[in-house]
Amino acid sequence: MTVLKSAHRLTIIAASCLTLGANAADNLLSGDALFGDDLPTASAPAKDASPGIKGFVQFEAARTTGNPEHWSKLRTRAELGSSGKLGDGFKWKLGARLGYDAAYSINDYYPADVERNQRYNVELRENYLDYSTGNWDFRFGKQHVVWGEMVGLFFADVVSARDLREFILPEFDQMRTPQWAARAEYFADDFHAELLWIPVTSYDNIGKPGSDFFPMPTGQNIRYLPEARPERNADNMNYGLRLSTLKNGWDVSGFYYRSTDVSPTFYRQFDITTAVYQARHDRINQYGGTVSKDFGDIVFKAEGVYTNGRSFSTLNIADSDGVIRQNTLDWAAGLDITLPAETRLNVQLFQRHFFGYDSNITADRYENGYSLLLNNKFFNNWEAQALFISSLNRTDWLFRPRLTWNFERNWRVAIGADIFEGSPLGMFGRYAQQDRLYSEVRYSF
Repeated sequence: MTVLKSAHRLTIIAASCLTLGANAADNLLSGDALFGDDLPTASAPAKDASPGIKGFVQFEAARTTGNPEHWSKLRTRAELGSSGKLGDGFKWKLGARLGYDAAYSINDYYPADVERNQRYNVELRENYLDYSTGNWDFRFGKQHVVWGEMVGLFFADVVSARDLREFILPEFDQMRTPQWAARAEYFADDFHAELLWIPVTSYDNIGKPGSDFFPMPTGQNIRYLPEARPERNADNMNYGLRLSTLKNGWDVSGFYYRSTDVSPTFYRQFDITTAVYQARHDRINQYGGTVSKDFGDIVFKAEGVYTNGRSFSTLNIADSDGVIRQNTLDWAAGLDITLPAETRLNVQLFQRHFFGYDSNITADRYENGYSLLLNNKFFNNWEAQALFISSLNRTDWLFRPRLTWNFERNWRVAIGADIFEGSPLGMFGRYAQQDRLYSEVRYSF
């Protein structure tokens, strides 16, 4: 029983980290997205596009240096898309992604469920129809909805689902999973209103137990049931309203979003000596806002989200389902600073505050962290960057140096490292055995 209690405690801690991470810090930072081109919002005017296939082909290799050392990625990925017009006011877009990872074929390091989940990847990307008339724009279909305003930090990006099978390491355009949605937008001078309805929700993909970045521990006394996703009915549909305005250079927005949470919560029960967990999705309400201001060489951005209804794992083994409801406030603020010699510095602070704090959860009442990213372009076609993200509560961290060479107009090659360190109870330290070196070659067309 002592072994069970110890295993249970570690599992609870990991579950709490998942809830904190996947719902806040896993929405943290895609280092590659931080100082790449800012991702356009769906409300931005679409470019006139003649029908034709566009996209990219990319090969990625990663060698995990932890014990045991192994190839963790040998993936070839292609994304294809096309867009065009159907007459006055109508536009369309189609897209799909295909991938094969040979790392899950050449070694027997991973469990069979992981191999089946990550060896092949076929998915629809954005597939929608646009209609514009007067001050109104309408979009129907599978689409990205970006409500956050910060560069690479996604607290207010409450609509998007993400592929988290590689934690937060991929570029965010590859992490984001589009939603099946109907959206209406109204534009009038400096005012913008957006109505959103999602009848069928896409959820975060966290992978299978035994994968490199599965957010929960595995062991003899731990078992996982299949993920429980809500029924597709009217009670589980998502909907929201977002209003924004631009006044005196200040871009301000506010929103309300009612949803089935895209991030899972691990509910728990006991089967004799085994702790049994199941990923479920809570019904939540979120109220949030963003603000940004351009001061020339310095851009200030901030955002905050109050969440009602989300559950967190408890250390109390007598609790019937292993979770406790807690309301939270997540906020982030940062500066994007342009320096001489094509250098940019980004500094960001973030925090989660628990209201009605229950000491049986593993998170502190205030969970704090920060990020630093330095980016420099040199020799016209070279780019170097270094990203550092740290939790202040447990001093665990992630460090990501990266070097990119755009050797031809449509070609780029990159090398880098992902280094985790700190307490195994921290959101980054728990992956201390997943340090890796990686390389990428990408052709865009």
